[in-house]
Amino acid sequence: MQVYFAPLACSAATRIALYEAQAGAEAEFIYVDIHTRPGERLLADGSDFHAINPMGQVPAIRTRNGEIITENPVVLQYVADQYPQAHLAPAGGMERYRLQQWLNFIATELHKATYIPLLDRHSPDGAKAFARQKLALRFGYLSQQLTGQDYLLGYFTVADAYLMTVLNWSPYAGIELREWPQLQAYAQALKQRPSVARALAEEMAAYSAEMSR
Repeated sequence: MQVYFAPLACSAATRIALYEAQAGAEAEFIYVDIHTRPGERLLADGSDFHAINPMGQVPAIRTRNGEIITENPVVLQYVADQYPQAHLAPAGGMERYRLQQWLNFIATELHKATYIPLLDRHSPDGAKAFARQKLALRFGYLSQQLTGQDYLLGYFTVADAYLMTVLNWSPYAGIELREWPQLQAYAQALKQRPSVARALAEEMAAYSAEMSR
């Protein structure tokens, strides 16, 4: 499996999931430059990532049979299904729908509607203000759902890998997680998890190397 990633982007969730499944050695991580030359989206060999994913977004994976899969919630479920012994996703039934519910909430309400407007330097002030206006609703709901449990579904799944990746952007987005103690405690606890700690350390090292160029 080839994993196209950019340092500290949402593709970090795929790295976390693979490490959680103890399958990191089975993946080839392929760097995509989305930060220093964002309009071009080049691979390390100088080729255009748009040939892999026309949207130019990570993650994208190339499966063992050559299929390309994009969109983070789908990529994460694919990875989970390749390693069922890791229990990163329910096999089916209502629990699987709950997983999809959380993946979509993280993708739409948090990733795209909250963090992207706050992180994008080209985002207009109105978009940033609207995103901040919705923080209390979105983070309040999330905090309520995490009250009394350590993970979104009660055990670690790819939804937690995605949520941890997004919450890790908070300092850069000007979001103070201490205003939501439940979320702050959740993030701090997950950062101690070996798969998360390893993945975030590698992502930060790759990002620092990227910035030094």
